[in-house]
Amino acid sequence: MDLISIIVPCYNEQESLPLFYAEMNRVMEQMKDTAAFELMLVDDGSTDGTLAEMRALAAKDARVRYVSFSRNFGKEGALYAGLQKARGDYIAVMDADLQDPPAMVPQMYQILKTTDYDCVATRRRNRHGEPPVRSFLARCFYGIFNRMSQVRMKEATRDFRLMRRRVLDAILAMQEYNRFSKGIFAWVGFKIKWLEFENVERVAGKTKWSLGALLRYSMEAFLSFTTLPLLFPLVLGGALCLFFAVLLIVLLVTAACGNPLAWYWILIDALAFFAGLQLICLGVFGAYFSKMYMEIKHRPIYILKEESDEKEDR
Repeated sequence: MDLISIIVPCYNEQESLPLFYAEMNRVMEQMKDTAAFELMLVDDGSTDGTLAEMRALAAKDARVRYVSFSRNFGKEGALYAGLQKARGDYIAVMDADLQDPPAMVPQMYQILKTTDYDCVATRRRNRHGEPPVRSFLARCFYGIFNRMSQVRMKEATRDFRLMRRRVLDAILAMQEYNRFSKGIFAWVGFKIKWLEFENVERVAGKTKWSLGALLRYSMEAFLSFTTLPLLFPLVLGGALCLFFAVLLIVLLVTAACGNPLAWYWILIDALAFFAGLQLICLGVFGAYFSKMYMEIKHRPIYILKEESDEKEDR
C-alpha cells in the first residue's frame, strides 16, 4: 500500500490545526483501503499553543509526526524540513488553515496512479475575498517574473500539490539557503497536471503574510531565479548615455549661439547622471552579493528543538 506524506508548515496555527486534522482525518478514512498516510506537522517557532496541539495529535494518532524549530525560520525553512522528514511514496504540501482543500487529495492521488504525471499542482480560479491591492500586486508579480526569468510560473499557484518521490528527491537536491519553493517546483520540471479550485478563506486565525512580507518574498523570487537585474545598469546606462549625448549636442549648439548658462547645465547633468548610475549599480550588485554572502556561510536552513520521532525512539 502506498504511503502518502502530508507536509503541513505551521506558525501560530493553534486554532486551525484541530480543524485541519478533522478534515484530513475524513480523507484518510475515505482512502484507508487504497493508501496509508502520515501527517508531517512542522512547528516554525510558534509563540502560541501550536506545539502543544501537535503533541496532543501525535499522542492520539500514530499517523501524526511533528518537528519543532528553536525559533521562527520562515515558511521556506519549515517546508524544507517537512520534505526532508517525509517517508512517503507520494508527498503533498498543504497549509493548516484549510485554504488548501483536503478533499482534493483523493482526486490528486488517483491522477498520479492512473496517468504518467509526476505531480498534481493547484491554482486558484479566482481571488474572491482577497484585498484588491494584494490581487493587483500578485498579478504584477507573476507578469514581471515570467518576463524576467527563464522559469515560468502560472498565476495564482499554490504550494498545495501532490508529487511522486522522484520529484521530491530532485527538490531536496537543491540545497540553497535562500529558497523560493514555487520557483524550485517549477525549475525541477517533470510532468505536471494543474487543477483549479475556488478561492477559500482561512478557517481560523490571521494570515501571517502582511504586504511587507509578501514584498520581501517577491524579492526573494527575483533574486533566486533571475539574473536579469544585473543587466539593468548596462541597459539603463546605455539609454542614459544616448539621452545625454543628444542633450549634449543640443546644449553645445545652445552654447555656440551665445547662451553662457548652457555650459553650467552640461556640468550639472553629467554629475547627476553618473552619480545616479553608480548608486543603481551598487544597489543591484549589493542585493546579489548579500545572497552570495548568506550562501557561502553554509548556515543550516533550520534548527530542530523537538521531534516526535525522538520520543518514539526512547
